[in-house]
Amino acid sequence: MKNVMGRIHSVESFGALDGPGIRYVLFLQGCPLRCVYCHNPDSWYKDGGQEIGSADVVRDILRYRHFIQNGGVTLSGGEPLMQPEFAAAVIEGCHEHGLHVAVDTSGGVALLACERAVEQADLLLLDIKAAEDPLFRKITGRGMDNTLEILAARERMGKPVWIRHVLVPGLTLDDGQLHRLGRLLRDYRCVKRVELLPFHKMGEYKWQALGEPYTLADVQPPEPEQVEHARSLLRGYGLEVH
Repeated sequence: MKNVMGRIHSVESFGALDGPGIRYVLFLQGCPLRCVYCHNPDSWYKDGGQEIGSADVVRDILRYRHFIQNGGVTLSGGEPLMQPEFAAAVIEGCHEHGLHVAVDTSGGVALLACERAVEQADLLLLDIKAAEDPLFRKITGRGMDNTLEILAARERMGKPVWIRHVLVPGLTLDDGQLHRLGRLLRDYRCVKRVELLPFHKMGEYKWQALGEPYTLADVQPPEPEQVEHARSLLRGYGLEVH
């Protein structure tokens, strides 16, 4: 097994929210986006975290094989595709042992730089921040071309994608925006599921610790009925929505 050095932020040994089943979730360090609601801003900086080899990561994963054999491994972040060679090496190592691997990504990296990892992932959890470029830029500081390019690549590959979308009052929790998202996604056969994630402020203290201004301090999480309304709206586009 090829050993590639990388940097990780943290590990969750028994994750249940990042793909199907019980999963070993590896959070990689570094992210090109600056999402206004990010709950791990300490994962932005590529020189942070802990340096480790992909072979050591796989060895640690195998300690939990009995618990994750019906789930698998998820590479998250940060942005895992910012370390494409490391991500690909971990995926390959997991595949050698028959483990399912998902990659949880914003699609913020150019496909040319990360295509091998994008293709190797058994499942892509693609976090689409907004359905139109101006709002995408307002939320992340970057455009959405890379995200759409990666979605189109998975469509060509015939490999499954679960879309994740954060509902933020005043930004994405808006009927017009949700209709745009439905129109964007409805023709992609690779999109098997859409997960709507209510905005929360559990990472606000990390922004304060880093001395970064948190612009959503006065925004409250959406009400359950607002989330259910958003789900119903997107189901109208023939999407499986959770």
